[in-house]
Amino acid sequence: MYIPAHFQETDPSAIAAMIAAHPLAQVVAHTDQGLVANPLPLLAVNETTLVGHLALANDMHRIVPNGADVLVIFQGGDAYVSPNWYPSKSIDHKVVPTWNYETVQMHGRISFQHDMKSKIAAVGRLTKTHEQATNEAQAWKMADAPPDYMAQMLDGIVAFQIDIGRVFAKSKLSQNKSADDINGVADALHQRGDKDIAAAMLQSEKPV
Repeated sequence: MYIPAHFQETDPSAIAAMIAAHPLAQVVAHTDQGLVANPLPLLAVNETTLVGHLALANDMHRIVPNGADVLVIFQGGDAYVSPNWYPSKSIDHKVVPTWNYETVQMHGRISFQHDMKSKIAAVGRLTKTHEQATNEAQAWKMADAPPDYMAQMLDGIVAFQIDIGRVFAKSKLSQNKSADDINGVADALHQRGDKDIAAAMLQSEKPV
């Protein structure tokens, strides 16, 4: 991924927050059949390990060997930026359209796990994280479902772990623009409903 220095994100906490906010990642692998990509919800257990699961019917666990290299792409917020939103446009018109966005790319090795313990652990971790964030005290638990039904559902999935080797993160949030232009774009995006990326722009480091 092309990352100019002023758009490079190196703060581990910011990267973790981006992954947590956008957990549905594209997992890309090269196989004998060519490239394959699957959108899969992932959970970062720590800075070097991702866990998830996929359907047993999904051929990915059959055509991608254990230990194979994969590329994991987490796509954060994004928005088109119009030149009309830069206050500096009225001065010299030296502005063009662009796109602001945040993304994290991780390179790692995947291993598939077919045993029940690993499948329960993967589903349990993902469920606990997202149910507590969604329903708090009323969070759904695996134990809420009938045991035979839960066992049937678990039989239909494959757990996996991705051991991360390299991480590349990019926050393209107009850091190469003046503070006035950053504020102008953020205000316009906020008014259009793109509040998350507008807030990210205002939180990003201002140019010196």
